[in-house]
Amino acid sequence: MVLTNYLLALSAVLFIIGVAGVLVRRNALVIYMAIELMLNAANLAFVAFAAEFGALDGQIAVFFVMTVAAAEVAVGLAILVTIFRTRKSVDIDTLHRLKG
Repeated sequence: MVLTNYLLALSAVLFIIGVAGVLVRRNALVIYMAIELMLNAANLAFVAFAAEFGALDGQIAVFFVMTVAAAEVAVGLAILVTIFRTRKSVDIDTLHRLKG
């Protein structure tokens, strides 16, 4: 019980850091890393609850979230590299010109 509280507190702190990174930063790569940090915070909460209740449901959910995150990394980084090659920047303020 006590360990679960600490893990959930750590998960909340990591999630808040990720949200702050998304809201404050202007670099697309840093924002991308902040989103990954939020996903890992959710994974930590899933594992903490799975350990608390002795069920494997949380760990199975973590497996699927990690699978989706791996696919997101592959596609997202490819998009960021393409944008950097064409625009020479990954600053969010300069990317607003990509509208059709």
